Amino acid sequence: MIASVRGTVLAALGTTAVIEVGGVGFSVQVTPQHALALRVGAEAMLHTALIVREDDLSLYGFADADELQVFDLLRSVTGVGPKSALGVLAAMSPVEVSHAVAVEDDAAFRKVSGIGPKTAKLITVSLAGKLSVVAPARASGARVATTVGEDVTVALVGLGWPERVAAQAVEDALAVATDADRAAVPALLRLALASLGPRS
Repeated sequence: MIASVRGTVLAALGTTAVIEVGGVGFSVQVTPQHALALRVGAEAMLHTALIVREDDLSLYGFADADELQVFDLLRSVTGVGPKSALGVLAAMSPVEVSHAVAVEDDAAFRKVSGIGPKTAKLITVSLAGKLSVVAPARASGARVATTVGEDVTVALVGLGWPERVAAQAVEDALAVATDADRAAVPALLRLALASLGPRS
């Protein structure tokens, strides 16, 4: 079992990152926002899950242990494969998944490509009481928004925008974001990109 990899980022595009460890390049499946946050040439540490099938070995990587935990739990649900589980984490943070399960909000999972109504309902039923990801208290909301904002700034710089421009775009996005947007990198990234507009 490969529990984690640490090494130099050789490539990060779409949903695939290549991490060089001891001269060997590991191809790792990641969420699109995670790929954006990885910088080619920089060192990265990913928590990983190795999926073994008869004709395939696939490595899935995550920024933190919470994402890996949610990924493993999602895969335990009938009808949810590793690609669908990764799709959920591309659309929702671990805290958002935990909250959706806690309030039995299967609609949140139906928005994910590849997750149908029956599977979405099964996720909320199967994972009830199993998620240990705790949502931050309201008092720490500003700190959470700051952390998410920093992640989005890094992602924008990785896309080619100057750091000052990226930081301003994140500030603009935070000004119009909902509480849910401020707690999720994908949502805040979309708002920041919208404020920047297409690159010339």
